[in-house]
Amino acid sequence: MTPGPYRLVVFDFDGTLADSFPWFARVINDVADRYRFARIAPDETEVLRGLDAAGIVRHLGIAPWKLPFISRHMHALAARDIGEIQLFPGIAAMLSDLDAAGMPLAIVSSNTRANIEAVLGPEARRFRYFAYGASLFGKGRRLGALIREAGFDPAMVLYVGDEIRDHDAARAAGCSFAAVAWGYTRLEALRATGPALLLHSPGAVAAAVTAPLSVRAR
Repeated sequence: MTPGPYRLVVFDFDGTLADSFPWFARVINDVADRYRFARIAPDETEVLRGLDAAGIVRHLGIAPWKLPFISRHMHALAARDIGEIQLFPGIAAMLSDLDAAGMPLAIVSSNTRANIEAVLGPEARRFRYFAYGASLFGKGRRLGALIREAGFDPAMVLYVGDEIRDHDAARAAGCSFAAVAWGYTRLEALRATGPALLLHSPGAVAAAVTAPLSVRAR
């Protein structure tokens, strides 16, 4: 087994592996009109990038009961437009490096299996464990269940994500959180959560997760 503090690396998908924000920005106001919540003005984006999921829901005036319907609709739109959504540059090489090092990999995401596998393409084979379709606030339960079913000690698991709710999920599951600097949430907002690792590029992931416990990416 690869030396280092972690024995399983779990990834969020949208904003961490997949660069889906340009697509999201293109479709979200049509979704807002359909489900009757506030449109996002161009100058609001930076404000929203500093909020957690609950804060975004409040800011946009989304009734909680609508969230499952909005989520299903967004997944259907993503399936329709799947060709617009690509992996971030460097992700395929990063996954190859981790796989070559013998690090087991997993995904816990709110997106669907079909959408995730379509975007990952051949890289999907590198993942050993999956949990798809988590609700907006249900990632912690899904992550905890995946860790238990895979048979790992949560203290030896790292969840890599780009949102504050990914931090919250890792905390609920009892594992460490690595914040990525290339995703949706602003870097300073992620830094404030006190992540175990703060990763500035996909190329930093393999080195960081196999480093001694005393080493932290800055």
